[in-house]
Amino acid sequence: MSAAISITGLAKSFTGVRALRGVDLEVNSSEVLALLGENGAGKSTLLKILSGDYAPDQGTIALDSEIVTFRSSIESRRQGIRIIAQEPEIIKDVSVAENIFVGSLPSRGMLFSAEAVHTAAAEALERFGFGAVLKPEALGSTLSPAQRQIVEIMRALIDNPKVIAFDEPTSSLTEHEVQALFALIRRLRDDGVAIIYVSHRMHEIFEIADRVAVLRDGSLVGVRKLAETDERELVRLMVGRDLDAIFERTRNVGGDVVLEVKSLGNEFVSDINLEVRAGEVVAIAGLIGAGRSELARTIVGDLPHSVGTVSMNGTQLTLRSPRDSVRAGIGFAPEERKAQALLMKRTVRDNVSLVILETISRFGVVRRREERMIAQNLVDRMRVRTPTIETEVKNLSGGNQQKVVLGRWLASRPQLLILDEPTRGVDVGAKSEIYATIDQLASEGMAVLVISSELPEVIGLADRILVMQGGQIVGELPHSDATEEAVLSIALPTTEPKER
Repeated sequence: MSAAISITGLAKSFTGVRALRGVDLEVNSSEVLALLGENGAGKSTLLKILSGDYAPDQGTIALDSEIVTFRSSIESRRQGIRIIAQEPEIIKDVSVAENIFVGSLPSRGMLFSAEAVHTAAAEALERFGFGAVLKPEALGSTLSPAQRQIVEIMRALIDNPKVIAFDEPTSSLTEHEVQALFALIRRLRDDGVAIIYVSHRMHEIFEIADRVAVLRDGSLVGVRKLAETDERELVRLMVGRDLDAIFERTRNVGGDVVLEVKSLGNEFVSDINLEVRAGEVVAIAGLIGAGRSELARTIVGDLPHSVGTVSMNGTQLTLRSPRDSVRAGIGFAPEERKAQALLMKRTVRDNVSLVILETISRFGVVRRREERMIAQNLVDRMRVRTPTIETEVKNLSGGNQQKVVLGRWLASRPQLLILDEPTRGVDVGAKSEIYATIDQLASEGMAVLVISSELPEVIGLADRILVMQGGQIVGELPHSDATEEAVLSIALPTTEPKER
């Protein structure tokens, strides 16, 4: 088996922070190499060097034994490397077909034929197994997160690349779409393409990869054949310690009712009745499309409700927007943190203090010294990996961005904290720290409502589990009765209505 790409002595620093430290790595043709590491370990920096977005400080890259240099992403693409980003960039006002062929539209002279582009896109979608889930004529603005991800994948495939790197490609896909993607990856591998696969989902790594390389603090700490390793060893390589106690929880009986929802309904959810008590962690489980995120957004006033009530500490709320819920003592970390929770071009300090500006201001002027002190204390407490609190959030890894979101709510101390997919795209080390924070908050009396697609997370965190299906809560399990099989048996549609 020959090396399609060879990386030797690759190093990169940013304002004194060593992102990569002399990495040596080969990826073979007809191979899937998984790339693992905590957020901040250097995975994204390595991919950005391969894509031509960053220039290395030291080291070389060779394609088919020939050393290459990329001064731009265009040069990287011309050499046969494609990086499929976790956050795809979609042109909203043009069709799927034009999004797929952007930069390489089939043309005749100065003009291109929309019909020819749509025909070519339809043929490509069908050939690669996505014809049933994506239509060439659909506008970019109408696409779901999963469909946007498929467009990004299709852009890469039409160039017939030698090397493809997938960066968390399944974070927005359904299980059916994941299996279609895996079938495609296997086909590309069998056709001689070298695949780099970045994911935090261990079960995916063991299903799709041939070898795995692990980065920690910018260094390559191990390369293993998947057949000769296990999850425990890979976690140990990633974080430098065992994580047997990752889901340690201080189980709480729960105090007074903090959140009470009665008969809540709108076009997304119906007849929702639930309670969350002080010191209790309640998880909402269910399949994609069950209405979990819509329920959270309805509770905080981001989506209007047509019937029912939301009460805090026995007082019925009138929620016209999420701002009203903040004033009522509700904190909300939405699923789409980059689009809905963070100001990406503002600093860590700005993002942490966003909801406490009124309390640290006098006569409309923010007390900057107090703001910096609060931000620094929370960065230290949450172990946010950032050069300074003045670093723009867009420059942080996904796990550290999520810690900034949680830090914001630690600063404001809400009575109820709602977390929608709190560890999506977060590595196992950062997950452990986020779980410990949730446990600490509950131990201090905060009511916590968690929405998660990961059943081990739901079972490990929750004192009680509510299961949704078709916009309704169709079952409830205490922690003592919770297993993955029990949750799925309630979540899966049946012909018989389930009792609560």
